[in-house]
Amino acid sequence: MKTSTAWLLACRPKTLSVSLSPVLVGTAVAWHDSSALLWLPFLAAVLGAAFIQIGTNLFNDVGDFLRGTDTPGRLGPKRATAEGWLTPGKVKAGAWLSFALAFLCGIYLVAHGGWPIVAIGLASLAAGWAYTGGPRPIAYGPLGEVFVFIFFGLVAVGGSYYLQTLTLAPMALLAAALVGIHAAAVITVNNYRDLDGDAKSGKNTLAVRLGRPATRRVYSAEMLAPYALLPLFATLGWPAALPLLSLPLALRLIRRFHGEAPGPVFNNILAATAGLQLAFALLLTLSFTI
Repeated sequence: MKTSTAWLLACRPKTLSVSLSPVLVGTAVAWHDSSALLWLPFLAAVLGAAFIQIGTNLFNDVGDFLRGTDTPGRLGPKRATAEGWLTPGKVKAGAWLSFALAFLCGIYLVAHGGWPIVAIGLASLAAGWAYTGGPRPIAYGPLGEVFVFIFFGLVAVGGSYYLQTLTLAPMALLAAALVGIHAAAVITVNNYRDLDGDAKSGKNTLAVRLGRPATRRVYSAEMLAPYALLPLFATLGWPAALPLLSLPLALRLIRRFHGEAPGPVFNNILAATAGLQLAFALLLTLSFTI
């Protein structure tokens, strides 16, 4: 395999929209509230969020390999380190480089947004490393979904809104919760697919704790809750009905999640769940900009 292809796969491009969606939504809500768009903070936030997600993915790639959880029998997509496409040292160096690029984006954002952005940036970088690194990785416990909800929902949407307005608003936090719930569903698919292997290797994810029937119910709730919460926007003065157009896709994914036997098919469901989150976020963005 070409080195460039190995690096591309290690970055996991099919789910990178999880970091783009919250920036779009946070910026759109800010546009609705202020009737202005600051392009440089927006672009720096997009790049910074993407670099943090890529760095987290690379740390996860090498971390799972070194801990022995990425075995030849895993059901998920092949990983660069485990397959020998890239050495652990190179993948770890790539992760730190990605975090360094995120840090460079953060320098500009801090100059624009001040100390709240310092806190957001440092917390995001630390959490990205701790997801698979350190003595007690987040990914090896039951809080993976909570981590994603916080950092790819509340923090990313709220931070993007703040960069545009230098304030926070209830509507931005509500939008953040909706985007974050769908982002958490992506992790639920991943952990449901890997449940058996994770249980054998001591990776005690929420799916391992709950078992398959309960995890199927969790996934259904994560997919449907953002639609159920949409009417709350009307109470804040802005009806946002456009995201309902993506509901049929969510229902199809729920049926697939419940009907398919655990196996490689869940790689497609994972990518489709990330796509659903992006579709919901784009429609929510349109709701605030048209």
